[in-house]
Amino acid sequence: QVQLVESGGGLVQAVGSLRLSCTATGTIFNINVMNWYRQAPGKQRELVAAITSGGSTNYADSVKCRFTISRDNAKSTVYLQMNSLKPEDTAVYYCNADIATRRLTLFYAYWGQGTQVTVSS
Repeated sequence: QVQLVESGGGLVQAVGSLRLSCTATGTIFNINVMNWYRQAPGKQRELVAAITSGGSTNYADSVKCRFTISRDNAKSTVYLQMNSLKPEDTAVYYCNADIATRRLTLFYAYWGQGTQVTVSS
């Protein structure tokens, strides 16, 4: 029932900007942390940014001062504003969220299908 759907990816020139969004739908009781991961060809998936339900954030060193993660709890949506993009940012970006579908149940990690971000030189 629970699904995460990403949008906002695409092709952009270096130093350009994109904003990704990810919305959780389905049977949702509570959402804890929400994250953005990315995976480039031949590389391991890495955590890009994370945000707690209270708004605390964490970023990979490679994107600090360029990317901003935010969320709208009422909309069950997490955003990733990406500025000053570099070719090295090219990857498939995946939304991830820890979601409890019923009260007094554990949080489980759910994943979106990914959205391609390609940054040209």
